[in-house]
Amino acid sequence: MSVDAWIAVAVTLGCLGLLMATRIAADLVMIAGLTVLMVLGVLAPAAALEGFANEGVLTIAALYVVAAGLKETGAVNVLIRYVFGRPPNVALAQLRMMLPATFLSAFMNNTPVVATFLPAVQDWAKQQRISLSKLMIPLSYAAILGGTCTLIGTSTNLVVDGLMTSRAHVPGFGFFELTALGVPYAIVGVAYVVLVGRWLLPERVPAMENLQDPREYTVEMLVEAGSPLAGMTVQEAGLRQLPGLFLIEIDRDGHVVPAAGPKERLQDGDRLVFAGITDSVVDLQRIKGLTPATDQVFKLDSPRTARTLIEAVIAAHSPIAGKTVREGEFRSRYNAVVIAVARNGQRIRRKIGDIELRPGDTLLLETTPDFVGHHGRSRDFLLLRPIEGSVFPRHERSWLAWLILLGLVLTASLGVLDVVSAAFLAAGAMLVTGCCSVTVARRSIELEVLLVIAASFGIGRALEVTGAAGAFASILLAAAGDRPWLLLATIYLLTMVLTETITNNAAAVLMFPLAFATTTALGLDFRPFAIAIAMAASASFATPIGYQTNLMVYGPGGYRFNDYIRFGLPLNLLLAGVALVLIPILWPLS
Repeated sequence: MSVDAWIAVAVTLGCLGLLMATRIAADLVMIAGLTVLMVLGVLAPAAALEGFANEGVLTIAALYVVAAGLKETGAVNVLIRYVFGRPPNVALAQLRMMLPATFLSAFMNNTPVVATFLPAVQDWAKQQRISLSKLMIPLSYAAILGGTCTLIGTSTNLVVDGLMTSRAHVPGFGFFELTALGVPYAIVGVAYVVLVGRWLLPERVPAMENLQDPREYTVEMLVEAGSPLAGMTVQEAGLRQLPGLFLIEIDRDGHVVPAAGPKERLQDGDRLVFAGITDSVVDLQRIKGLTPATDQVFKLDSPRTARTLIEAVIAAHSPIAGKTVREGEFRSRYNAVVIAVARNGQRIRRKIGDIELRPGDTLLLETTPDFVGHHGRSRDFLLLRPIEGSVFPRHERSWLAWLILLGLVLTASLGVLDVVSAAFLAAGAMLVTGCCSVTVARRSIELEVLLVIAASFGIGRALEVTGAAGAFASILLAAAGDRPWLLLATIYLLTMVLTETITNNAAAVLMFPLAFATTTALGLDFRPFAIAIAMAASASFATPIGYQTNLMVYGPGGYRFNDYIRFGLPLNLLLAGVALVLIPILWPLS
């Protein structure tokens, strides 16, 4: 191998070592590795940076906006309520989530499946009090497994299909030809996650979740007329799943139901009094069918979807100190409405309008985003803090968000548009129709994930163009000799190793000509070997950089590089065993 090839190998191994042995951010490690390759002249800048213009990277960026539109309209609540349900344990939660994700990934590209499910799973995990680290990797794996079941499930299958017709001049895959192997893959993979996940998946808790929120707010919510929650029990409505939230009482036409149990059924017009921490109070505002009990929110100038929540601490000399919320004419004075009040961890047993405000009380206000700018220097408040992610859902547009997603799926899967064009069209539709604001769209894009994916393309490119990957592949193929099954095993395992380091499509493109030349020389049928390449290139579970969906869940799950090796490597080997047993049976080697 050339000097450049050895440098590429050294940089790749160095990046992998840093990711496994340290907690340095993955994007910093990968960008540093790519920079070294450029500085040493192994890659020209244009080749090194081509990953940043890669269609896959740009597609993911657009899909983040599509997912944000689904979340902002509250459309993801449909998944939570009617698909995910309320499983009694983590294993069943993983199963309830993985089955629909696997099915959908068989008929649409797995990247938008993960992008769509991400916000729903995050909200659902919070409600069910399940660590995200127990669900994020299973979500990615489910999408990967589903993608192996049909021709269009993953871009890797399409890449190999195209190579078969253009380079090998043999018929491509049928739409369901891979199903005979993909379905056993999916069954074994899902069973592995559900049975083994409790031991090998980490329990990651974000640092901020370990901190107790000292503020306990008192908040009143009203069950709207015609609310979808009417007729449901408190449990079914999801009002007992929010952590740090307690339903104090239900006021029903003047009759008070204290400490309502989980089986108490809600009715139109019920006034619900809660005590809870900030995050849970924010979540209450996002539930369709609940509205703040005070009618003041409907008297503000701006539409509710243009408002946000802000925490404000009352100063000692504030003109509203010593007055009730109603007497202080809070809305008229500040163009804001008091949604909830917190006082030194005490539970205030009064309606919001009747609470007498004191210096030091923390108020949760519904107002416009410019409230902080207008009152930031006011002596009326000691502190003003916007609540992240407290934009109110545009429930009336949820059907439109689902329609846009359906359009994305149909246009991409039927070949009307390529995936990247369909994704950008869907993202634009989310913005134009008001399902998602420009500000939220910008904030929804996970830049760190995109940087890692783009940089990994560059590093994989270095291994390819310097001949390093090809040299190692030729050595291993030569070792297999003229023994068909051993050659099949070598091609599968080598493709599996390559896809974990240089991404799935690059591994397939690299292995295809080597396998075709070898099988042609030995007089073997190339089809089973092509299938082995497609399946092995898609089955990337042992590293986050091997497959883009693994990278998409890397940050939200709070994972470390070693988590993928510990949990994914046994699955890689298990599925390799399934493939090497079934491929010769389904597609004879000679």
